[in-house]
Amino acid sequence: MAQDLSEKELLRMEVEQLKKEMKNPRDPISKTGKEIKDYVEAQAGADPLLKGIPDDKNPFKEKATCVIS
Repeated sequence: MAQDLSEKELLRMEVEQLKKEMKNPRDPISKTGKEIKDYVEAQAGADPLLKGIPDDKNPFKEKATCVIS
């Protein structure tokens, strides 16, 4: 689609997109960074990458093999 548009049309679309983005409210990183940190710390207890998956609920656990000797 972008190949069918002229350079002027592409620039016009970019300007329109930037105008839309300017309307989004912005917060300082000092505020949002703390909020993200607090959220991550609050969710850490339920994160399987941090605490692991119990063996009885792990679908990827290696199955026991039977060896006949």
